[in-house]
Parts: sequence; C-alpha cells; structure tokens
Amino acid sequence: MYQYPKNFLSVTQLIQKLIDAGMTIDSQDEAKLALTTIGYYRLKGYSFHRIDPATKKYIAGTKFSDLLKLYHFDSELSHLIFSYLSQIEVALRARLVNAFQTTQDALILHDPSVFKDKQLYWRNQGTIASEISRSNDVFIEHNFNNHEGAIPLWASVEVMSFGTISKTIKNMKTGNQSAFSVLIQNYKFKNANGNMVNPSKDMFASWIQAVSVMRNICAHNSRIYNRAINTRPQLISSDLINPQPRYNGLYQIMLSMKYLRPTEESWTDFVNDFKQLLSKYAGAYDINRMNFPSDWESHF
Repeated sequence: MYQYPKNFLSVTQLIQKLIDAGMTIDSQDEAKLALTTIGYYRLKGYSFHRIDPATKKYIAGTKFSDLLKLYHFDSELSHLIFSYLSQIEVALRARLVNAFQTTQDALILHDPSVFKDKQLYWRNQGTIASEISRSNDVFIEHNFNNHEGAIPLWASVEVMSFGTISKTIKNMKTGNQSAFSVLIQNYKFKNANGNMVNPSKDMFASWIQAVSVMRNICAHNSRIYNRAINTRPQLISSDLINPQPRYNGLYQIMLSMKYLRPTEESWTDFVNDFKQLLSKYAGAYDINRMNFPSDWESHF
C-alpha cells in the first residue's frame, strides 16, 4: 500500500503551522473552534490570495479572524444563491411541462421524434428511467399502480435531476411549431437595438449549464469566492467585460441567473438581498475576485 508522505496534524499543530507561515491568530480558542467545526483544508481555500508565491508565507497583516469572516461571507452567499437557483429550477420545470402541452401527449418524453440527437435521446431515457425507478414519491407510485407504470411528462419532470432537465432541453428540436419555441418565449431579452428577442438554443443551453454548475457548487458547500468556474455562458453583449477575463467567476453565473429569472420581482428581491450581504461583510472580501466589474450594479 502506498505510504502518503504527510502525516495527520493535531489542531494545536495546525494552529502552529499557520503561525509559522506568518498568519496572525489573536484568539487560540476561536482558531480551535474553527478548525474543529470547519476544518483546516476548507479554510485554507480562503487564504490562497494572501500567500506570497515567492516566500510561500502569508502576506504581513493576514489575520485568522479575517479569514473566518471571509468564510462566513462565502457560506451565506452560497445559501442565498442556492435559494434563488431553486426558484429558477422550479420555474424551468413548470415551463418545460407547459411548453410540451402543445403536443397534447402526456407521454411525449417517450417520443424520439421531438428530439434532435437520437443516441442522446436514448441515453437520456435510460437516465430518466433510473430516476423514476428510484423515486418513492406518491405521484410516481400512483402511476405505477393505476396506469400500468406509464409516467406522464408532468410527473417525470418532477423527479428528473436538474442535469437531466438540462440535457433534455438541449436535445429538443427547434422550429416555429416546436415545444422549444414555446419554452423560449419565457426568456426573451432586449438586444442592442432595444428589441425583445429570443436567445438562441446554444445561448439558452449555456445559461442552464452555468446555473447547473453553480447549483452543484452550492449543494456541495464548495467555495465560491476567488474561484475560477469552468463554464462559459454566452452573455448578452451589453453585459460583457472587455477585455474578457481568462476564467469565469460568480459575475458571469449571476448574469445567467438573471437571464433565467422566474419573475422580475424575484430577481429584484435577490439582488437586494445580495447587496445587503455585501454591506454586512464590507471589508471582508474583494468583489473583483468574483469577476465583478466596477459597474456591475448597472448590469443587474
């Protein structure tokens, strides 16, 4: 068996390691509590930007208490974003069902003719079947017991993962009479000429992909602050940063959330809550480390 070169360190040893690296710890009790309830490895992620790459030591003035404030800011930010992503997801599920009403076929998900890529369709069908079979929801049991196991679209959509919803939408056929053309009416935006237009399918899919990635980050309690996010949503031209950043961050994801907002009122409420959070933790963070430009408020 491979022998890992590093050994476990006690909480006391970890505190000393931070001190030796140049971090100021004003309260040993605060540090012990944080390291036993949050963890050294998780907290370290909030200090990367405070490490001098030449010396591998913390920049003078780096305080553990500031690191802890940044962690709490990020944690509350994650909860706020996840809550709004849930609203986006619920609305998207409802709108998808409503869009397929044009077919008047409760079992439309079993019809490959409405999907573009047939191989992808069958792979998705396998995933959907697995998600349905794992469900213990009353409405799924009802269809098992009363309808020979046939699951209508409106029930299937409720147990499909967000990732499966995303793949299903990406594979929908387009065209004037398609269900996708109905779905996309909910997500019009104003172009440079001031006209209301529909996003392209690729643009719409990129927004869904972006919020899906962020949903997973939040669901796993992963760090958002100072993080490069490896998905590139297609932004409306007026929201682009010039020059474009090398990596995307929270700014680009939140714009995708704006484009997918369930209602204008819900987005306004979310932005107000976000601003209140920024005010609460003023001085604990650098908004540039989340890819926000100086004029970010005008884009929201």
